[in-house]
Amino acid sequence: MAGGVDEQPIEGQGRGRDVVLSARDVTVAFGSKVVLDNLNLDIYRGEILGFVGASGTGKSVLMRTVLRLLPRRSGTIKILGQDFDELDEPQRNALDMRLGVLFQQGALFSSLTVKENIQVPMREYLDLPRSLMDELAHLKIRMVGLAADAADKYPSELSGGMIKRAALARALALDPELVFLDEPTSGLDPIGAAEFDDLIANLRDSLGLTVYMVTHDLDSLFSVCDRIAVLGKKRVMVEGTIDDMLAYDDPWVQAYFKGKRARSIVPQDSGARHSGGGK
Repeated sequence: MAGGVDEQPIEGQGRGRDVVLSARDVTVAFGSKVVLDNLNLDIYRGEILGFVGASGTGKSVLMRTVLRLLPRRSGTIKILGQDFDELDEPQRNALDMRLGVLFQQGALFSSLTVKENIQVPMREYLDLPRSLMDELAHLKIRMVGLAADAADKYPSELSGGMIKRAALARALALDPELVFLDEPTSGLDPIGAAEFDDLIANLRDSLGLTVYMVTHDLDSLFSVCDRIAVLGKKRVMVEGTIDDMLAYDDPWVQAYFKGKRARSIVPQDSGARHSGGGK
């Protein structure tokens, strides 16, 4: 059964699963405009969570708040069991190294090659010889399915799909445990988007990642997400599987998952698709 905002388990209780991200009573506001109001959310180890909501509801705001790019007015956020507010600078850096981020448009540095972009986190957090950083960058490039010669290309020389993969390689540069993806398939054609979904699922399975995916892509939600959380009315309205979304009695949720752009035939195995934490 889907869990509404008041039904979510507190950390360490409820479902008996390892919580890697826990948001409790998080409120974010810009001046007098409250965007998120006492929001609660859990993400479990090994799952791909799809985070959805109407445009302008605050999906990216929450992700940026979790990453400390935006301040919150109140509430607590724990990542991998730790609260950033209680950590000193070395501890925060150590926790940052366990996270990877892919921003919506890739956010590659235009003056750097793909290899140099991937090495940015290495230079920031590690003290490695250049030869080792080059070797690691080439490893990440292969890992995301780019050709070896992409290493020396600049973002302006890449297609949209290649930019996404290069940005994902940078997000994986430090071998993170938890990866944040902001609209990872936006701007991709259906074939490219499906291939990127498969890449994310395969990397989750092979590397043991936990994935927090902000998306509007219904195909991604159906094909690779173990669980979905819907943002509405400034909170998480409902969370659960695709089947839970289809059964949830809310006009926006019904229109989103059963509307004209939804899949015309709901797959029979519309629960979790892969062997991650969602099963």
